[in-house]
Amino acid sequence: MRKTLPERYYLDHFYEFLSFFDGANKVLLSDDAQAFIERFRALDDNAQCIVARAANRKYAVVVVKTFGYDEIHAPFDALFSLKSTGWFGDVLTASVHDITQVMTKSDLLHLLLLNGYKVPASAPKNVLVDTFSDAYLNGHIVETGDLATQYLYCEFDQVLRYLLFLYFGHSRGRLNQFSMRDLGVMRTRQDAIADSARFEHREAALNAFYYANALRQFSLFDEAQKQAFSPHTDKPVFCAIGHDYRDRLLYALGQFWLSKDASKALAYLYQAGSDNAREKWIRETYKTGDKAAAQAALERIIDDPSSDTLLAFAEDFYQRKFGSKRTSVLTDMLRDATQSISLDESYIQDVENGVIDSYQKKQAQAFRTENTLWRTLFGLVFWDWLHGEFGVISEFDRRPQVLRHNDFYARFGDQIDLHLETYCKDVKKLNQYLLKQATTHYGKVNSVFMWRQGLLDTIQRFLQFTEVSKLAMFLRLMTQDYANLRDGFPDIMVIEDGVLRFEEIKAPGDQLRRNQLVTIQRLKQAGFNVNITQVNWYQDPMQPYVVVDIETTGGQAPQHRITEVGMVKIVNGLEVARWQSLINPGRHIPYRITQLTGISDDMVADAPTFDAVADDIDAFTHGCVFVAHNVNFDYGFIKQEFARLERSFRRPKLCTCARMRQHRSGLPSYSLKALTEHFGIRLDNHHRALDDALAAAELLKIIQGEVE
Repeated sequence: MRKTLPERYYLDHFYEFLSFFDGANKVLLSDDAQAFIERFRALDDNAQCIVARAANRKYAVVVVKTFGYDEIHAPFDALFSLKSTGWFGDVLTASVHDITQVMTKSDLLHLLLLNGYKVPASAPKNVLVDTFSDAYLNGHIVETGDLATQYLYCEFDQVLRYLLFLYFGHSRGRLNQFSMRDLGVMRTRQDAIADSARFEHREAALNAFYYANALRQFSLFDEAQKQAFSPHTDKPVFCAIGHDYRDRLLYALGQFWLSKDASKALAYLYQAGSDNAREKWIRETYKTGDKAAAQAALERIIDDPSSDTLLAFAEDFYQRKFGSKRTSVLTDMLRDATQSISLDESYIQDVENGVIDSYQKKQAQAFRTENTLWRTLFGLVFWDWLHGEFGVISEFDRRPQVLRHNDFYARFGDQIDLHLETYCKDVKKLNQYLLKQATTHYGKVNSVFMWRQGLLDTIQRFLQFTEVSKLAMFLRLMTQDYANLRDGFPDIMVIEDGVLRFEEIKAPGDQLRRNQLVTIQRLKQAGFNVNITQVNWYQDPMQPYVVVDIETTGGQAPQHRITEVGMVKIVNGLEVARWQSLINPGRHIPYRITQLTGISDDMVADAPTFDAVADDIDAFTHGCVFVAHNVNFDYGFIKQEFARLERSFRRPKLCTCARMRQHRSGLPSYSLKALTEHFGIRLDNHHRALDDALAAAELLKIIQGEVE
């Protein structure tokens, strides 16, 4: 049922929004912003409703006829009264982007014709937009006719953007996020709000907004506008937000000018302090032939790197261009993989779990960890800082401020060191602390990790086989450079013969990414054993395959149920076992299904329910490749039945239909019946589970013969 919003809801949440500026953020208000708030609060309720509704629109141009809300008395008279006092203005004072995004095709055509532009009525809207934009930017659109009473411009748009910037901390925030919150579409951080500001003083906020707004405008400009754009890139910045937007603007300008004016592009890139801009400047400078400048810049980075990622680039690029080295560090690390493992090709779509299954067959313990283990540890250990005073400023913040600006250790270094010293001395104390944190904060919204059942199980296995001093060292590294150590972690954790190691799994053709290189190097620096494991594919004749077919009450797993299961186990091309049972679906079997399968309500009345045979199915398929003709259908139903029992079901899959299309292309049909006829396979009772499974098993043998 759709949730409805109460009358004057938008006005209420606009009050909520403005109350943010009554506390710590009041000192950040520009003169215009302060005046806007005072003028708004002086309006009567009716006028305030209009302004609040307009402020919630996506664009600064509004359509007058859409303001006929019951909560507003005489809305159109009120709108034009507000226009007379400067709240709204003529549509031609708006940006070309806002005008063309809001105006209909017919109104754009009317406006062009009114100003002497002859455009055919059949012209598509993109042609009208381009024609109008060119004319408008050259000052040739001056007449609006009756459109002046149909469209208005919000004169407070720029002030509102500044207020939104202070509230959200970026230029993408909109007031509709309040309604998304209240409708349950968006979860927010209401438990972590503090009356604090993102900026230390007004000039820091104003200059950060200048760069954010300039970047937004530049992204909306056409080619000619971008070439004419000349922002003030020398405005001082005093905060991480300002640096971020200035760097992004300079990088965008540099990228734009690269194909037009290389010297201008390099000048913009040189001014930027971001890693991507510095890397781009070095690469492009090297291309121009100024190798000495590129070499000097690389040496400065190597001597004093701003991040691990930039250092990895600099060391690698320096070696390849100035050290007679032809391959990258990433390539070398992959080539020097510390071990290889052979997997049956059935795991091609599930490589990591294939490696885990391989280890488990050898009685080793293996867990899929990747980013989850480390981010969960980091989030729980440092929860109080990440969600304290410098955590979130408004409830809509996703990332804590210290992570967004990557200055966690710079702010709290001494406290972090003391905290790690306190809780990373012994496993028991750390376990107790993690359990307390998880119990206290379970389910709370955070951007570091996802809550799930059994969250601490893998962590506790990890702690059982590692030295907490190594963990403390790596957690400290994460606080020092979370931006570059938040991902890229090895895929799995292996515990073999009482020794723990991590493994990054790479199948043929896989590349090692730079973020993985950085993270693996830092894990090794902290003392962890990390391997690169190269996977080789082969067809294991002793790999068991279970060919499965099911019959159901209908075609949708969430709504329908299984009525019969048939399974045939194949090892080395020979049948070694079979299993079959009717299943009581606990509901009526539709007549059309009975006609198709021959399975009726009477036939399943005394059959076991799925929960009674779940253990048998689990055991019969354990350690096997799950095979079926159109495998996602059969696999999806069985997985759904296990989910209803709150049990997981995961097996590698192989589809005989898809493999037949791959190995025997050009056949008129790939249905099970058509393929059995084509290959002369016996199929006596089509649409009965065991007979269909036996037929699909014969297709599997043909496919395996093709591969051999």
